[in-house]
Amino acid sequence: MPAPGELTLVAPRRAKPPRHLADLAPGERKAAVEELGHKGFRAKQLATHYFTHHNADPETWTDVPAKDREALAGALFPPLLTPVRDITCDEGTTRKTLWRLFDGALVESVLMRYPDRVTVCVSSQAGCGMNCPFCATGQGGLTRNMSTAEIVDQVVAAARALDRGEVAGGPGRVSNVVFMGMGEPLANYAATSAAVARLIDPTPDGLGLSRRSVTVSTVGLVPGIAKLANSGLGVTLALSLHAPDDELRDTLVPINTRYPVAEVVGTAHDYFVTTGRRVSIEYALIRDINDQAWRADELARVLAFAGPGAWAHVNLIPLNPTPGSKWTASRAKDERTFVRRLEAAGVPVTVRDTRGREIDGACGQLAAADLEAIAEEAGA
Repeated sequence: MPAPGELTLVAPRRAKPPRHLADLAPGERKAAVEELGHKGFRAKQLATHYFTHHNADPETWTDVPAKDREALAGALFPPLLTPVRDITCDEGTTRKTLWRLFDGALVESVLMRYPDRVTVCVSSQAGCGMNCPFCATGQGGLTRNMSTAEIVDQVVAAARALDRGEVAGGPGRVSNVVFMGMGEPLANYAATSAAVARLIDPTPDGLGLSRRSVTVSTVGLVPGIAKLANSGLGVTLALSLHAPDDELRDTLVPINTRYPVAEVVGTAHDYFVTTGRRVSIEYALIRDINDQAWRADELARVLAFAGPGAWAHVNLIPLNPTPGSKWTASRAKDERTFVRRLEAAGVPVTVRDTRGREIDGACGQLAAADLEAIAEEAGA
């Protein structure tokens, strides 16, 4: 367990996951298949099976010679995620899955079905090194970075479940992906950016999602934000701010001691200027901590100082409860006042729907420290 305020910016060294097709860029797949002694065009066939049909079962690859299927599957489709437990709420439209990775590390992803979309919340690290005190994930520390394919495979698994009608509401498709599960995505920049590329690459090279439907969340790693802005990926950025002043944010979001409010908000504005994508400012409302009316006014001032116009949208999140935590959600009247003060200052603001709270699948509730006990209980 990390000490209060202690950051882990470099992941512990662990054995690397086996290579998977999704780890490879489209141009690398042909070479990988040829190295295995097969015709290069097989790479496109394999990508079609995985990214378009969400299928890594060689028994169904009828366009690949039967004698070659097992060898290709063994070399390019090693099992990365083993399901341990699924739990649901919202009449089956929200599903949290606990996964065991190849080395025993545990992570979670959440599928949320709405009337007009299906969102998958993915993890990018096993655990988290950012140590925000109100977030259950951060309290368990960082186990390791996830690979590109481990991140992508969470989305493909969700797409496969929707294809098969395993989620309430019948067959469907993934429309949105948010990097808001376990981990700090920009602390695992190489794998995160490559995973984003697989998500937005047109089928069959990738999953073909819209850039604007993919959101990468960060607590404010300024170099990573700048790098993402210039990557050409053009996805939505969500900045977990949670306080408009350095004194409080140093406690709530310890990375603020390295990248203070003015710098991180300014870099987020630069992201908007570079990409044209409006930034989402995530703000968890915590009773009597950061929900005062004057802090709403200060938040509006900070955003206006960074740049003119509605370049950012504030997404207020009623704090999700975690066992034993002293932190709790704001009173309804304080939440309403906070919203009104932002609106009065011309700041676009919404209050997030807290899906998955009943199954500890909402923001800040994916707790690494509890996962091993859950896995043992499930017999995995």
